[in-house]
Amino acid sequence: MTNTVAPDPSARPPMVPLATLLGRELRGSKSEKPVVRFGHANLAKRGEDLFLIKPECFRVPGNSSSTFSVFAIFDGHNGVSAAVFAKEHLLDHVLSAIPQGISREEWLRVLPRALVAGFVKTDIDFQRKGEVSGTTATLVVVDGSTVTVGCVGDSRCILDSRDGVVSLLTVDHRLEENAEERERVTASGGEVGRLNLCGGQEIGPLRCWPGGLCLSRSIGDTDVGEFIVPIPHVKQVKLSSAGGRLIIASDGIWDALSSEAAAKSCRGLPADLAAKLVVKEALKTSGLKDDTTCLVVDVIPSETVSLPSSPRRNQNKFRSLLFGKRSQNIVGKLVNKLSSVGSVEELFEEGSAMLEERLGSDFPCKTNSSTFRCAICQMDQAPNEGLPASPSPYCSPTSKPWEGPYLCEECRRKKEAMEGKRPSATAVSR
Repeated sequence: MTNTVAPDPSARPPMVPLATLLGRELRGSKSEKPVVRFGHANLAKRGEDLFLIKPECFRVPGNSSSTFSVFAIFDGHNGVSAAVFAKEHLLDHVLSAIPQGISREEWLRVLPRALVAGFVKTDIDFQRKGEVSGTTATLVVVDGSTVTVGCVGDSRCILDSRDGVVSLLTVDHRLEENAEERERVTASGGEVGRLNLCGGQEIGPLRCWPGGLCLSRSIGDTDVGEFIVPIPHVKQVKLSSAGGRLIIASDGIWDALSSEAAAKSCRGLPADLAAKLVVKEALKTSGLKDDTTCLVVDVIPSETVSLPSSPRRNQNKFRSLLFGKRSQNIVGKLVNKLSSVGSVEELFEEGSAMLEERLGSDFPCKTNSSTFRCAICQMDQAPNEGLPASPSPYCSPTSKPWEGPYLCEECRRKKEAMEGKRPSATAVSR
């Protein structure tokens, strides 16, 4: 028979060192996905900047483990209609181009292609309205540590990593700076030149004519011509274990601040204050010459969420008051360990304006034995109502006439007009 001793209810539990408690707290809060925190700030000059913030979207409806976040900026011109339309419809069109029931890995793999289809469909649908405004569009999808950015125009997205390296995740589609885009526009039937005053004097940035737009890619701009394409530059990266900060802003910021200056101006601040400070710095530099909008998105490893996010100059004081000098050193070592930065991994980047190159030959299009789905508008049609975006070199037209991505008649006309192979609808109506 074994003798047992009843526990003393008055006995205190053994003391646990603070470092052990902190370690338990950090390990207990660890999860697969980092935490996303964000802030925004904007000042209006013309009222044509719009932004979209959707911090909790679902790849699988109702499944909390399938969440992702979306952030976007739309900088309208010649009116706000195109920006409003893109804000309301672009994300839905992108998501509708992604097959249902696929894994997260496959979802991320097809997302760049879905961005192309969604941007083009948004442009086609808006041009049906017959309005002449246009908009830039920069759409950012954050799924865990994977960041995917699609953009047309000059609303920029930058990544500021924990080691202070600033990377550009977008391409500015300005005719003045982008020689490749100038060549594409002229090859597709547009003219590029500066505004011509009386006497032959040329002023201002390079523009495309007709229309006089400074950009080579946008959504809308029906009055300019189909050589102004809505096909986005897409870049997808995987952040290091240390996370990073995204700054997404309209050209009201970037005309005043370089990418490095914008990132440096708000380091150490939480996202909401950082966005306000970037706008303030831009105004200090150039004044309110344009609509000025900034979104700041912090992708924070879950291990560091419980640690202070206040500015660096206040962190030491905060830790000293809370933990004392000895514990401050422990926390500092933890911060240094958690902030060790690996390289940002580039998963995908493509900026071609050729639609068949962007959709690829394996774009899912067959819905059942008798109908096919357009790779852009996602409308079902019988085989004789559409054509593949490009013929497959691996089969003869007679044996497999429907190999590859399919475009309905309207989307095929859009593709050919963008490439200068036929007049656009607006050119015909002039």
